Amino acid sequence: MTSSPNSRDNAWVLEATIRTAPAADPQWQEQLVRLRSVASYDPKTQTWHARLGALDLAGMQMLQTLFDAAYAHGTEVFLTPVVVPAYWDGPVFMRGPDVAALLEAQADRGRPLGQLPLA
Repeated sequence: MTSSPNSRDNAWVLEATIRTAPAADPQWQEQLVRLRSVASYDPKTQTWHARLGALDLAGMQMLQTLFDAAYAHGTEVFLTPVVVPAYWDGPVFMRGPDVAALLEAQADRGRPLGQLPLA
């Protein structure tokens, strides 16, 4: 049996995983405030996570916040396309050959899409 192009089998979300950067207390708190506004913390892995299912205004603001934190504080941001979690009730991307190829490509040799180089 094949799935229709718009079935949940062809859906995905973009998962952002963020590692904070060590910093003195005032900078640390500023970093946490930025991340807390768009992501949730997992104490087990000591990383922040956020999911994105649309490149709408809210999605673009979330990405901008993550990349601003990376620029200002040196956090590491990794973006990975993942299967839609069972609990997810937000928008989803639909897998298309062009989008899938782009997300599986690398921005630079050895650097996954979304991972910023250290300046």
